[in-house]
Amino acid sequence: MAFVSDSRTVPLIERYPSSSTDGSEAGKDPLNLKDDDGWEDAEQEKESQHIVCLFCNESFPIMLLMLSHVMEDHAFDLVKTRREFALDFYGVIKLVNYIRSEVKSGNTRPTIASRDMFADDKYLQPVLEDDALLFNIDEMPMGDENSVLEASYHDHSGKGIGQKNALARITELEEELQKIQSQFIDYKETVKKVLDDRLDEKDKSLSSSLSAEGSSINGAKGVNVAESRDDDSHYFTSYSYNGIEHIPGSNIHEVMLKDTIRTDAYRDFIYENKILFKNKVVLDVGCGTGILSMFCAKAGAKKVFAVDNSEIIDKARENIFENGLDGIITCLRGKVEEIHLPLPIVDIIVSEWMGYCLLYEAMLDSVLWARDRYLAPDGLMIPSHMTLHIAALADPDYIASHISFWHSVYGFSMTSMLVKIHDHVLIQHQPSTTLASPSAQFMRLPLHTITTEDLTFVKNFSVKLNQDIDALDGWIIWFDTFFLSSSKEVLPDDARAEVWAKERKGIAFTTGPSGMETHWRQGVLLIDHGQKEAQAWKKGQKIQGQVGYRKCKDNSRELDIDIKWDAEGGFGGTQSWYMR
Repeated sequence: MAFVSDSRTVPLIERYPSSSTDGSEAGKDPLNLKDDDGWEDAEQEKESQHIVCLFCNESFPIMLLMLSHVMEDHAFDLVKTRREFALDFYGVIKLVNYIRSEVKSGNTRPTIASRDMFADDKYLQPVLEDDALLFNIDEMPMGDENSVLEASYHDHSGKGIGQKNALARITELEEELQKIQSQFIDYKETVKKVLDDRLDEKDKSLSSSLSAEGSSINGAKGVNVAESRDDDSHYFTSYSYNGIEHIPGSNIHEVMLKDTIRTDAYRDFIYENKILFKNKVVLDVGCGTGILSMFCAKAGAKKVFAVDNSEIIDKARENIFENGLDGIITCLRGKVEEIHLPLPIVDIIVSEWMGYCLLYEAMLDSVLWARDRYLAPDGLMIPSHMTLHIAALADPDYIASHISFWHSVYGFSMTSMLVKIHDHVLIQHQPSTTLASPSAQFMRLPLHTITTEDLTFVKNFSVKLNQDIDALDGWIIWFDTFFLSSSKEVLPDDARAEVWAKERKGIAFTTGPSGMETHWRQGVLLIDHGQKEAQAWKKGQKIQGQVGYRKCKDNSRELDIDIKWDAEGGFGGTQSWYMR
């Protein structure tokens, strides 16, 4: 496992969009969207819309009433016209804006002899601000040989029922809907109880299984299950539960959700780009509690497939059901490589796959497999780009407290406690003052094009010391995450997440020392000077080297990192670290 240290308290640094610093934000739940201004979901926005007639100022709560009014009072059948001209979604938009522009200029009876009259792309520009008709085109009947609209306003005898009777019928339907909603609430409670009972049974089964494993491993007889463990079993089990009830101190899902840098970035990108999600099909790889799937559903996605191979999928299914999104989101248990989606392609893949030092746990391999198998040619990966960074580390206080300390503990030498201390990658948040150089970007990951083969690499880097130091204590590695809105967008070579977000170029966040602490923190790789005395370095000295990432040969989800470095004056070295 990776070694995580909480040995210091670091001042919080402003996250990517500047946040309010007054007391009004204290105690606010960052995931409670009801408290956030401007984050109303799509359904609430839709309820306040009224659809304005094409030819007059009268407005209607639903599409069908507006179409009936236009046909009865203005002798125009929009559904029939759409069918006759074989108009697609954009063709209807042009037709609507053509009619509105003609009416606005005084021509209340515009001629519509052919589709050439509104073929110009200028009619894609809305004439009416916030035109609800354009947002509800998908609700328009497609029409058949006889107008579907006309048929819908006749009773079984063929007699027209008219607009007033239609309103009365709507009232009846609303009363029926209230009854159904009441019944549905009871149904939800029943299903929730059944799901809870099933989870309790699984918990008891898991506890019994773990107890049996412990007895087998520790007993004189039996098989040590760890010896036959595959690469995936421990990984998926570790994400099975929130952890509070099962393993004291292990609360991975709560930690991730409360990481506001992480969760806010996904939420902000999805909610600020609802046009990208409207009526789209989304695949959430490694959905966990279902939070990203629910963001996508609220942003207008037509369908979301939430996939996870751990027991947490049962909790996700409950969360989604509890929030009334089970009609949009379908939860699937299994590895994304093994499950079968009901649809051959998806428009968007969203995933929070990043591990310590970015590639620990190797979840990106599954995301890239899903991309190659399911993503449409012009589909979108969220996030879209990642970059890896390295900097020189000089932290004499940490060395004194955690390394030199063991050489004399109340007068006794306890150097045995230092065994392998220089072999592990430590996961901890470093103050930016411990960086002895500016960072260097050593790897870029464009997620629309990178391959799994590219994830094993050796890359060059170069840094220059910005201060005199008594010793080069180690290296520090972190990653930046970027959310670009198109697969065709290219991330500039010099892009830095903290600058990118601050300059309002888009959503991005850093896990580096200059940003607010995230649950990923940074990877600290301490240099083992052995029996040699550490050498002093001078400001301005240039260090050139190579960073290598490779999967552990015993477990592909574990990570080995190799660094080789050389500097002026003959200073240099080679060392390997591992993350288990």
